[in-house]
Amino acid sequence: MKKMIITCAVCGAETTREHNPNLPLTPLEIADATYDAYKAGASIVHLHVRDENGGPTQDPEVFKEAIRLIRERCDIVIEITTGGAVGMTDDERVAVIEEIQPEMASLDCGTVNFGDEYIVNTLPTMRRFAKEMIKHNVRPTLECFDISHVAAADILIKEGLLKPPYHYGFVMNVPAAIPYDIELLNLLVSRIPEGAHWTVMGVGRACLPAHYGAYAIGNGFIRVGFEDNVYYEKGVLADSNAQLVERTAKLSRDAGYEIATPADVREILQLKGIK
Repeated sequence: MKKMIITCAVCGAETTREHNPNLPLTPLEIADATYDAYKAGASIVHLHVRDENGGPTQDPEVFKEAIRLIRERCDIVIEITTGGAVGMTDDERVAVIEEIQPEMASLDCGTVNFGDEYIVNTLPTMRRFAKEMIKHNVRPTLECFDISHVAAADILIKEGLLKPPYHYGFVMNVPAAIPYDIELLNLLVSRIPEGAHWTVMGVGRACLPAHYGAYAIGNGFIRVGFEDNVYYEKGVLADSNAQLVERTAKLSRDAGYEIATPADVREILQLKGIK
């Protein structure tokens, strides 16, 4: 039976409690939300953390505290963000790789419009981040917000800065970036190397359609969580990240998938495991 890897992005950098009052912010809240998502079927947590005022931070010490609390609860695979937040420097964003040396980390594969803002990821930035990940045996998720980002990842592969098995993350429906529809998802999937893995991330109202796209194409994984979408259905806020994961797990089982465990993820993506 095919296995479905469910990633949960529990808080992100831009979501606030004005969007959903159930958003976890402190390391303890993030750890509890991660554990609840794990129990509902998530095998990877995409990890952002927040400062004491609830704003995004790349402070390695805050990450370490959140990770410590998560590890007290479960063995979920931890994927740390290096995307950070709008306005952060490369130095801020990449420091967590050296400091924490996680099993996985996101690697943004190009500059992207982010609503009225934008996040800069030049090719030199991508090379620097990829080199740090190779140095510390961190498996990158190659986050692509546009078809050109797949081409940028190809450059890193040709330069030997990425090693298989490759894992792509297709972030779709960010305002002013690539929208979600099945034709565009098919196009993205058609441009990645043979045998590469991919996860689709449908932002906002694209959340459920992206699920169905992954099932229709047949070999993709799914990410959910408050970073991407705070609603359970139109006009109804989700009670928790776990509620979103639980629905994804049910839909995936109904579509003929077995829900992957953290051990499955470590085998499929050839991760180094927990220290």
